[in-house]
Amino acid sequence: MATQRIYVSGRVQGVAFRDWTIRTAKKLGLTGWVRNLTDGRVEILADGEDEAIGALVDACREGPRLARVDHVSAIPDTDKPSKGFTKRFTAAA
Repeated sequence: MATQRIYVSGRVQGVAFRDWTIRTAKKLGLTGWVRNLTDGRVEILADGEDEAIGALVDACREGPRLARVDHVSAIPDTDKPSKGFTKRFTAAA
């Protein structure tokens, strides 16, 4: 089990990236959350099996159909999300 904080940049807001992330993460059995950042990126906190988190990071490199992903970074984190996978309010970067 691992927790990763993932940042996705490019055209990732206004293209249903958060809803796509929730669907993808739930299919992978992950818990966590996703939110927009005021600098235009999307931030994701994902917790679960290493392989599932790796699959989410890989999927984020493509994103939903209308997105244009320029960069994805993932770093280990110690925060533990609650149950499920949710959408959070926009936060300052």
